[in-house]
Parts: sequence; C-alpha cells; structure tokens
Amino acid sequence: MHQSTRKPSKSGSGRVGQVRIIGGRWKGRRIKFMESAGLRPTLDRVRETLFNWLMYDIEGARCLDLFAGSAALGIEALSRGAKEVVFVEKNRKASDNIHNNLRELEFSNARVFNTSAEVVAKKNEQPYNIIFIDPPFYQEYLDNILVLINNSRFVQQGTQIYVERERHSDPVSFPDNWELTKEKQVGGLEFYLLEVTQLPTEGEEA
Repeated sequence: MHQSTRKPSKSGSGRVGQVRIIGGRWKGRRIKFMESAGLRPTLDRVRETLFNWLMYDIEGARCLDLFAGSAALGIEALSRGAKEVVFVEKNRKASDNIHNNLRELEFSNARVFNTSAEVVAKKNEQPYNIIFIDPPFYQEYLDNILVLINNSRFVQQGTQIYVERERHSDPVSFPDNWELTKEKQVGGLEFYLLEVTQLPTEGEEA
C-alpha cells in the first residue's frame, strides 16, 4: 500500500490528499485520496524514475497494482497507455476512492478488487506484463507475496516486477528465476525492477 516514508501512526487523519499524474494522457491532473494510517503515494521522483525504466514497455501492457493504496502507480500506467490495470486494495475507503478516480478520468480498461493480496494470489488466472508491489511498510508482507506470485498464473517469461520497500540493512530475497535489472535508493526508500527470466518449475511454484 502506498504510504508515507515516516512510520505510520495508529489512526488515520481522514484528510483528503492529492497525487499528481506526471506523464501521458492525464499529465498534470491531480487525483484525490483519503489520508489514513500508513497510506503514502509513491513519491513523484520515484514514479518518474520507474516509468523512465518502463518507457518502452508500458504501452499496451497488462498491469497489476498490488496493495494499490492511492492507485498512483496504476493510474500513471493507464495515463501512459497501459492496455489494462487490475487494482487490488484491501481498505474499503481506499478501494472506493480508486473507483471514483477511474470514473472521473474516464478509464474503462481497469478493474478494482477490494480484497487482500493473499486472496488474489489464490484466484488469479491470467499473467501480467508488469506488476507493481508496494506493500505496507514495517510489516512482513513482502517475502510471502513474492513467493505467492511466482507462478504461471501471475508471471510469464519477460514479466517485469517493481518492488518498493523501506530502506534497511536486511537484504531482500528475490526468486532465483527473476533477474534484478534496476535498483535505486531515495531517502528512506529502496526500489527495484526485476524481470522473470524463466518460469519456475512446477515443484517450485507456490
């Protein structure tokens, strides 16, 4: 879920925040989201770097925005020509807000699921070209999710996976069949772009 870089408070503020779309059809347009505990849109400069990395791959791509939060990553992808984006957000208010933003921007090539990433991991059937993974900070979601999606229901050879997490000393462990192609650190964040070089064997799949 897209959150602030500071450690989340125990309760949300209930205020309305805004995120600027930085490229594509809706460049400069601002989308609204309800501020709550832990919710943080990915920083403009981080999104700019990410979509520079994906410059030649986003057009026509089928994308998954897991832990969507404000949906800044998925909506940026739609603005830049993604064929379809599936948003997964467990928080009901955040999920409803994604629906509202998609309607205002007149995007019809998107779906929103108000459920957990773990539930989606068990039900997904069609692999994606690009997957955005930005789980809640200070919680142990990441390792489990990487294992859960490393199968032919989610990824195919050439699938690109973006991972964002809080910066700390513990190394992140990626599946052996994923190649790290880009990485960068900004303030308290570190983020990566990986590519699936081959599908896991049946025994390795979750």
